Amino acid sequence: MATKEHQSIDPFTAMESLRTALAEVGVVLPSLGVDDASPHLRLVDLGRVRADVAARLADALQKGGQE
Repeated sequence: MATKEHQSIDPFTAMESLRTALAEVGVVLPSLGVDDASPHLRLVDLGRVRADVAARLADALQKGGQE
């Protein structure tokens, strides 16, 4: 369930923040963008990625919890 806090987050800011964080761990999601089809939902579209990119993302997330 979305809270007022979640509803107030700008999707463009969230997308750029995510893009920056991913770049810091060497992960690029080429299709990362804001979903313009449903602006009221404020969706960030992560897009499609190759399997090696998904594996690097999973590895970065797992290491992030251990450092």
